[in-house]
Amino acid sequence: MKAQVLHSYDDDLTAKSWLSYEDVPDPVISKGSDVIVRIGGAGVCRTDLHVIEGTWRPHMDPHGNTLLPIILGHENAGWIEELGPEVEGLQRGDPVILHPKITDTNVLRRHSEDMHGAGPLPGLDRNGGFAEAMVTSAHSLVSLPKSLPPKEVAPYANAGLTAYRAAKRATQKLLPGQTCAIIGAGGLGHIAIQIVRAMSAAEIIVIDSNDASLQLAAECGADHLVKADGGEVDAVMSLTKGNGAEAVLDFVGETGTTSKGLAMTRQAGSYYIVGYGEDIRVSAFDLVINEKNIIGNLVGTWAELSELMELAHRGLVQLETQEFDLADADAALRALFEGNVKGRAVLVP
Repeated sequence: MKAQVLHSYDDDLTAKSWLSYEDVPDPVISKGSDVIVRIGGAGVCRTDLHVIEGTWRPHMDPHGNTLLPIILGHENAGWIEELGPEVEGLQRGDPVILHPKITDTNVLRRHSEDMHGAGPLPGLDRNGGFAEAMVTSAHSLVSLPKSLPPKEVAPYANAGLTAYRAAKRATQKLLPGQTCAIIGAGGLGHIAIQIVRAMSAAEIIVIDSNDASLQLAAECGADHLVKADGGEVDAVMSLTKGNGAEAVLDFVGETGTTSKGLAMTRQAGSYYIVGYGEDIRVSAFDLVINEKNIIGNLVGTWAELSELMELAHRGLVQLETQEFDLADADAALRALFEGNVKGRAVLVP
């Protein structure tokens, strides 16, 4: 089959190309619970760029010689192609979306379990979905209704699921009339806006430096738009009558957004950090006297992916996507790196 393969790291992301489009062996069933999925769409994520530049190397490849070559791609959806002998309740041709973690048990279905348990992460520590097919576990699959074509929902498997986890946590505490500030209206942020809108009656303030992203935020249901031009903290404080937002969701996590995000968080409010790229520096004294909560967010559970697909099926959340042929994966990554993707890029074999 054809696949996009990463053969070497590029610490500065300055190489002319990052992936090699080549023939690789077809995936095979090796466990009774294995399922081979024919890829209908694979989302392109900033995490893919982080893998290329070596950010994940200390965790996935500490010696720098055990992971590569690897097929990237951790946001995947498609159709079942082949089933292991122990798989029940699924059949060839079923449309599915893949939770980004592979497990041989139902651990992903448990209330408190998510990405912290044992199990491989396709696209990060084993071959992923930048290919015509990939192997996963039946326990990681969520069936799709006919209303949700795989290529249109693939980014929900990670970007959507991450946004959903953070937004769900926030909306469980947000009361009508309170405020949620969302930093970053790109691939994750535009999904989070819709989730907060669907699951709460809070006022939504969106902060972004990109005019196109702010326009997308408006289309997704934001009540107030704030340009990230250096005066965004003052703007949020003004919109909240000097109090700050009860919930701040930061999907950027770099270029100063962590300090600004905490500054615009109300006393006794919560700052949900999703994006990463810089350290969070805060005085313990200030944190204590203001009783602010800092909450890290990774990726949601299998159950939460099912919940998100229900919202999508009902039309309450819609994904803005830009399609690229699988052969053009480098172009998609380059567009993402340069900030030229509206919503999420998706590779289609």
